[in-house]
Amino acid sequence: MIGLFDSGVGGLSIYREIQKLLPEFSTIYVGDQAHVPYGMRPYTEVRKFTTEMMRFLIHSGANPIVIACNTASGAALRYVRKEFPKTDFVGLVPALKPAAESTRSGRIGVLATPGTFRGKLYLHVKNKFAGEVIVYQDTVPGLVEQIENGQIHSSETHEILEKALRPMLTKGVDRIVLGCTHYPFAEDVIQNIAGDTVEIIKPGAAVARRVQFLLGQTQPDEVVLHRFLTTGDTTILKNALIQLLQMKDVDVEPLSWQADGRLI
Repeated sequence: MIGLFDSGVGGLSIYREIQKLLPEFSTIYVGDQAHVPYGMRPYTEVRKFTTEMMRFLIHSGANPIVIACNTASGAALRYVRKEFPKTDFVGLVPALKPAAESTRSGRIGVLATPGTFRGKLYLHVKNKFAGEVIVYQDTVPGLVEQIENGQIHSSETHEILEKALRPMLTKGVDRIVLGCTHYPFAEDVIQNIAGDTVEIIKPGAAVARRVQFLLGQTQPDEVVLHRFLTTGDTTILKNALIQLLQMKDVDVEPLSWQADGRLI
């Protein structure tokens, strides 16, 4: 089955694209909502959480596994690939390459968490693909929490995004990269502020195509099952599945962190 992991509900934006492209495959989605958001946490802590989540997903039969969190990808992708060499992992990094290649103004904006911006993975991609354009960055404080709480279209969310986007727009950006998997769920609010001349770039479709490539000639499942688990309040993830993905009659299983750092 296809595994997906995120700190919370943001990875559901990736799950949505995978389901569009690969509906014939089973999935297992785990959200670490006991520790969301990851963006301000030390990398060592995020790597620890991510590694244990990968161990759980592998034990559950997942392969490939999508680390559907930019911060976790930056902190742990290289590490888990060495730790679990028999598993195919797909990580996320803000899509600076398509933004830099398509911009007409030579100015792009990136919205991401502090953990993503300080990571070597992001800096490598920025230096490699966006060296010829001007990049404006913002950490959008509070947006992840608003989306986790189902407050996407609230006035507070609009104010958070106005504060982040307005300086970029004033500078003339014509591409805005969503560098956190939570942010696509606020895409309509972002587009409304940015206007029709600004293109919003998000990672979901590209990640789904990469998963399809890794599956190769794997035969579809005869019985397709979808599991959802969270280390936090199951009601929050269930409500997100209903509100964000319009799912009905969905069950969410509890997952607990133990004192020794393991999951049960």
